[in-house]
Amino acid sequence: MRISLKWLRELVDVSISPEELAETLTMAGFEVEEIEDRRPWASGVVLGKIIACEQHPNADKLRVCQVDVGSCEALNIVCGAPNARADIYVPVAVVGTYLSTIDLKIKPAKLRGVPSEGMICSLAELGLSKESAGIHIFDLENPELGSDIRPLLGLDDVILDLTATANRADALSMVGVAREVAALTGASLRIPEANGVVIEGKESPALAVEISEPQGCPIYIGTAIEGVKIAASPAWLQQRLQAAGVRPINNVVDVTNYILLEWGQPLHAFDRDRLQSFTGTQDISIGVRFAKTGESFKTLDGQNRNLQAQNLLITASDKPVALAGVMGGEDTEVHEGTQNLVLEAAIFDQATIRRSARAQGLRSEASIRYERGVNQAALTTACNRAVALILELAGGTATVQKTASSGEDLSFSRSLELRLDRVNLVLGQLKRGETGGSKYLEPEEVKNILTALGCEVVATEKERVFGITVPPYRYRDLEREIDLIEEVARLHGYDNFCDTLPSKTEPGYLSPEYAAIRNVRSAFRAAGLTELMHYSLVKTEGDNQVVLANPLFVEYSALRTEMLSGLIDAFGYNLEQGNGALNGFEVGRIFWKDGDAMKEADAVAGIIGGDPTVWKWQQGGRDRPLSWFEAKGILESVFQALGLAVEYQSDSSNTRLHPGRTAALSLNGKHLGVFGQLHPQLQQEKDLPEQVYVFQLDLAVLLGELGRSNNLTRKFAGYSSFPASDRDIAFFASVEVPVVEMQSAMKKAAGSLLDSVELFDEYRGDNVPAGQRSLAFRLIYRAGDRTLSETDVEPAQQKVRDVLVEKFGVSLRS
Repeated sequence: MRISLKWLRELVDVSISPEELAETLTMAGFEVEEIEDRRPWASGVVLGKIIACEQHPNADKLRVCQVDVGSCEALNIVCGAPNARADIYVPVAVVGTYLSTIDLKIKPAKLRGVPSEGMICSLAELGLSKESAGIHIFDLENPELGSDIRPLLGLDDVILDLTATANRADALSMVGVAREVAALTGASLRIPEANGVVIEGKESPALAVEISEPQGCPIYIGTAIEGVKIAASPAWLQQRLQAAGVRPINNVVDVTNYILLEWGQPLHAFDRDRLQSFTGTQDISIGVRFAKTGESFKTLDGQNRNLQAQNLLITASDKPVALAGVMGGEDTEVHEGTQNLVLEAAIFDQATIRRSARAQGLRSEASIRYERGVNQAALTTACNRAVALILELAGGTATVQKTASSGEDLSFSRSLELRLDRVNLVLGQLKRGETGGSKYLEPEEVKNILTALGCEVVATEKERVFGITVPPYRYRDLEREIDLIEEVARLHGYDNFCDTLPSKTEPGYLSPEYAAIRNVRSAFRAAGLTELMHYSLVKTEGDNQVVLANPLFVEYSALRTEMLSGLIDAFGYNLEQGNGALNGFEVGRIFWKDGDAMKEADAVAGIIGGDPTVWKWQQGGRDRPLSWFEAKGILESVFQALGLAVEYQSDSSNTRLHPGRTAALSLNGKHLGVFGQLHPQLQQEKDLPEQVYVFQLDLAVLLGELGRSNNLTRKFAGYSSFPASDRDIAFFASVEVPVVEMQSAMKKAAGSLLDSVELFDEYRGDNVPAGQRSLAFRLIYRAGDRTLSETDVEPAQQKVRDVLVEKFGVSLRS
């Protein structure tokens, strides 16, 4: 919130500098992000009067003005503004003035041969607007020529851009900030009151208020005001709104915005005549209810809004006229011809307004305050002050005021106990320095701090225990004893307490599970895959998704059930941006519904679509698509680095993957995940290259195997110094038989002498029986203590032949 120091000083006696005040507020938990000192913007600019204005002899768009600034002689100033004329009062930057907002120092000059001794300024040149059509003209009753123009334009002010925490809704108002400053500095406080407001009690036309949703709106006050005259607000009101970043509109609307800033209480003014015309009845019945299916209406921003069931509405004769606590309707807004008003002042439930505003994607100054919580105890004061200001600035008469409430206990007070020993235990010792005194806060110090906050502090029968009555404006955030202790620390100053370190510290360490996850990440990165990160939130698609009850956006309305979709989208995005094919992986969490139960699990997924080698010069600079085996080899290199023996089985259950190029992965009999090529139909829909491969693995299964004792520490196996003996074997085998099963059978049959078995050729086509394929394996035999002879190798090789024929029915070719 933007805090005008000039306005603040009317509410509290602040004598310290803006910089000191900003430091004090920041240390107390209210971060001051910026100090906007407006005083240098117009330093040296004075009030002048144009006493003569003639056409420039050498330029059609320039005028030569004689300007009286209260000195002995009038200044000759050349001006290009179209609205320059005689007998007007204007801001004049005399020679030597520096206009900081446009970085210009005024010097004597000649414009088209005519000397100019200053500059007549527009609001843009003084930093008060982005653009100006001409010079600024003052409307003054008793002008003093040569006087400083900064008080006339509100430029004798400093603006503090203050950010309050979510629990301090009271800090979104000038009164709330004034109370805080008074508590921090000990200055006297002056809270504005609404005195002398008279409601005549006139009943024609009638005004009725009825609340259908008391939980959403516990209190609603409607006030009818007749005979107002819509006009521009006085300068002081416009300047205060502009200092706060609010655009002045007219006297009635400006008053509602002024009360919003002063008290933090949102108000809304309806045009009563438009309400009557809109409803077709003279008697107005204001209601509060939730929207019905199919309802819509146009808000003040000109948007036609389709209402949802969570939108709380203000109605007139059951017709929607405003989004409660968010924004009014265009059909009933105050305009230049408005003569009669209905002023709304209400309290709305925080969660209800938050849901309503989010459902429409609309946040306003009013909804921001209602979402955090409005001081209910000040509702009547804010309403009456608004009525008084409207009567003062727009005239008219307050004829009737009706109030509806839920009937619940609305006494906004709370009593708490505060143990002084607990205060000192939590906050610790003080930095008393050379002044001496107790190392801990004294009871009188605690009492003074809480009293300054507006709390009522009394002694109780218990020793060293205070009874605290919380003020109504702090009712929402001072709920427990620890809240009071925090306030004591905040106002006494966090930096006034001693730094206390733990007596013993323990060195940090990685848990075995997290260390294993690090190893997994390192292995994938070493294989050339880039680590990716995606949101867990996705669009709502599918029956087993966990759907959020209160999403931020439609795109983030549910939790992901798998990770491949995000990787595929990332792959496409990289291609669109000209970054080439993406080889990446992601470690994350997936969520799903199993009946009524919600479940979650960790997974690692990846996508491979580009040649990881850098030898593009061999292909003339073109990317070479990967084959299924090459992509599988990248994944296998990861498993090999982790010391895992993963088995592959043909799988066609995943409809997004190619049915003939997809494998289900298992680890020691446990299902690990899936690996395969994207289905051609999906590849065409996403406009992706032909060879793109994806995998998704169950991280718990992966980590469980890595956590086994034989995988915790790598064991060294000595290298044999004796030569190997290799044998090739080729045969026809059914295409239905997985290669991995045959490899496993060969290893088991050959025994310990077999060092490795590798498939090096596959052929399908001419001279191969239908339904079969030609496979060729190379088996390498090696012993660690001797050179193998034919009598050692041949029996093992014969066992391999026998098991292939018996178990798989192959036709041997060699």
